[in-house]
Amino acid sequence: MDFLALFIIYLLLVLASVVLVCIYSGRKQRFPARGLSCITQVSSFVIPRQLQRAIQRVLHRLFHTRSCLFIVLHLALQVAVYGEYTWEVFGYCKEMEFSIHYLLLPYLLLAVNMGFFILCSVTNPGTITQSNQESFLKAYAYDGVMFQKSTTCPTCNVEKPARSKHCSVCNNCVHRFDHHCVWVNNCIGAFNTRFFLIYLFTLTAMAANLAIITAAFLIQVVLLSNIMLGSYIDDQGQEHAVEILFLIQHLFLTFPRIVFMLGFVIVLSLVLGAYCCFTLYLALTNQTSNEWYKSRRYECSCCQALQPHDRHIVYRNVYSQGVWVNLKEIFKPPTSSEKKKTT
Repeated sequence: MDFLALFIIYLLLVLASVVLVCIYSGRKQRFPARGLSCITQVSSFVIPRQLQRAIQRVLHRLFHTRSCLFIVLHLALQVAVYGEYTWEVFGYCKEMEFSIHYLLLPYLLLAVNMGFFILCSVTNPGTITQSNQESFLKAYAYDGVMFQKSTTCPTCNVEKPARSKHCSVCNNCVHRFDHHCVWVNNCIGAFNTRFFLIYLFTLTAMAANLAIITAAFLIQVVLLSNIMLGSYIDDQGQEHAVEILFLIQHLFLTFPRIVFMLGFVIVLSLVLGAYCCFTLYLALTNQTSNEWYKSRRYECSCCQALQPHDRHIVYRNVYSQGVWVNLKEIFKPPTSSEKKKTT
C-alpha cells in the first residue's frame, strides 16, 4: 500500500475519532464550541505535543500580535494577479483590439486601492488615552445595554466611552471599534473606517474588473476558434460534441495561468462582494461589526432563556439616525459633545 493510501486512511481515522468524541462529549455546549473542543481533544492524541506548542505559538503570533505577514501576503497576491494580467491578458486583449481605456481601468483601481490601503494602515483609528478620553466620553451616549456608564478598562486604566472596545492585538482601547484587520495590520475604528470602506470597495471592484476582462478574453478566444462547433474523440474512440467541461479543460491546458487567475478572482469577487454588502449594511444602520456581533446575543432565544424572566434585555440600536446622517458620521466621526443626543 502506497503512502497516499496510508495518509488517506489516517485522515479518515482522525475524522471518525472527531465525530465519535463529538457525539459522546457534553451536549450542553453549543455545536461550534463543542466541535472546536472535540478537535482540540483529538488533535492532542494524534499530533506530537512539541508540534502542538509550535502551532499554537505561530497562530498566536499571526492572529494575536501585530504582524506584517498578512500585508506581505496581500501585496504578493496583488503582484501575482497583476503580473499575470499584464504579462498575458493585457497583451492578448490588446491584440484583439479591446478598448485601451477598458484595459487600463484595473491599474487605476489599483492606484486608488493602494492609496487607501496605506491610509487605512497608518491612520490612528481612535486610540483612547488618559489625555484624550474626555472628548471621547462625550461623543456618544451610553445605551445602558451594550455600553454601560462608568466602566473602566482594566488594561488601559481609562474610562471606556460608549461604542469603544479594547483590542487585545493592539493592546489599546479604540473609539467606535469595528474590528482588527490583519490585512492592514491595524484596528478599524472611528478615524479610518471611511478609508477602510473605500479600500474594500475598490478591492472588490478590482477583482470583479479583472474577472470580467479575463472572461471576455476567453470568450473571444472561443468565438474566434469556433471550437464549440467542433467535436472530439474520447479514450474509447467515440466522437462527442464539445461540451462545457471539455471546453474548460481545453482552455486550462491552453492558458493554465489565465484560467487559474480567473477562478481566483471570481471567488475573490464573490467573497468580497458579500462582505461589501454586509459592511454597507452596517454603515447605513450605524453599527460596527463588534456591535452587530454583540447584538446577536440579545436576539438569540437560547441566550434569552438563560436569563431570569424578569431580566430579559431587549437591545435597540439607539445610534442610527437615518441613512444620510449615518453615512455622514462615517466620514466625519464625532469626538465631542457636538454629537447629536441619542436617547
